[in-house]
Amino acid sequence: MLDSSGSVGANYIEANESLGKKDFRMRIKISRKEAKESGYWLRLLYTGGGEELDRERAELVLEAKELTHLFGAILRNSE
Repeated sequence: MLDSSGSVGANYIEANESLGKKDFRMRIKISRKEAKESGYWLRLLYTGGGEELDRERAELVLEAKELTHLFGAILRNSE
């Protein structure tokens, strides 16, 4: 999970310093893919049934989903 979640931000930074439109789009696609993967790992994460941890996990899953939608919108607007 740490790999995919860290990759979201790293690829977004790379996209903003891209060499061109094709490179930008590729990095945004990777960020979107990694955000999806992070959400997947978060959904699988066992929290031991603690309400506080379950709530935090749910918030992070929602954030991963929102990032996925955000990167999708960036891709659509970059065409």
